[in-house]
Amino acid sequence: MSFYQRDYLGYGASPPRVVWPGAARVAVSLVINVEEGSEFSIRRGDAVNERIYDMTAEPFRHPDIAMESHFDYGPRVGYRRIVRLLAKHGVQATLSATGETARLYPWMFEDAVGRGHEIAAHGWRWEGHQGLSGDDERDRIRKTVEALHEAAGTPPVGWHTRTSASPRTRDLLIEHGGFLYDSDAYDDELPRVVRTDKGPHVIMPYALDTNDMRFQLPNGFRDGAEFARYLCAAYDWLWEEGGETPTMMSVGLHLRIVSRPARIGGLAAFLDHVAARGGAWFATRRDIARHWLKTTEGGEGNS
Repeated sequence: MSFYQRDYLGYGASPPRVVWPGAARVAVSLVINVEEGSEFSIRRGDAVNERIYDMTAEPFRHPDIAMESHFDYGPRVGYRRIVRLLAKHGVQATLSATGETARLYPWMFEDAVGRGHEIAAHGWRWEGHQGLSGDDERDRIRKTVEALHEAAGTPPVGWHTRTSASPRTRDLLIEHGGFLYDSDAYDDELPRVVRTDKGPHVIMPYALDTNDMRFQLPNGFRDGAEFARYLCAAYDWLWEEGGETPTMMSVGLHLRIVSRPARIGGLAAFLDHVAARGGAWFATRRDIARHWLKTTEGGEGNS
């Protein structure tokens, strides 16, 4: 369990001198979370329904058809609106998807791969792993890989757990084999590497502030313009720092959230801003992890 010791120093004052392709200052990782249909629902036998907004059935022991419909907007409408925008700007994203979604609508995964996007694993269901037994967690990892492999044509090499991983998640991913990276960290803006008997494993930190999930928080983003301002401010700061030490920016997106008509313009404005300012390498998390291993001293084993 050495991977789970807390480290308050990180790279300190000497971060790796990574050189991104095209001499970019910032590697920008767009992550589209695909969870719709994998949320908690009493109608499918769960003890509770997923709870967001004020649109929850009372009491909570009854099916919540309205909530299910809210999630269904993602694959029905949101996906196409998002990928059209990304295609317009010529950028690729990582679709972080649950295994169940690959079973429910495999057409999306075939389409995404055809567009050059990466398919990564977001668990079997949209759930945390902190309460799972070792055997249950191992089984969920196996089922997730199998479902995504079948739908996408290739197995996922990345993993991200909803909310919290368990203390053994990373060990089980390495034990399973085939995983290049996981995103179960929020403690940095650069990747790092742990050495294992199966080879190097990259930790790709994620972010919850540059994330459209904040539209659902009481004090979160109010509209697309506010979302764009926040993303652009983050990029501009990293761009300035990137003149000396190139870094990475993660942007979290969800099919059912950012795709709403009053929000999607915020993502478009961010992409326009980055294109105008320059200095970005838009890449999948898989490509960033591979590049990190190939080109940085940090990839030589900073555990």
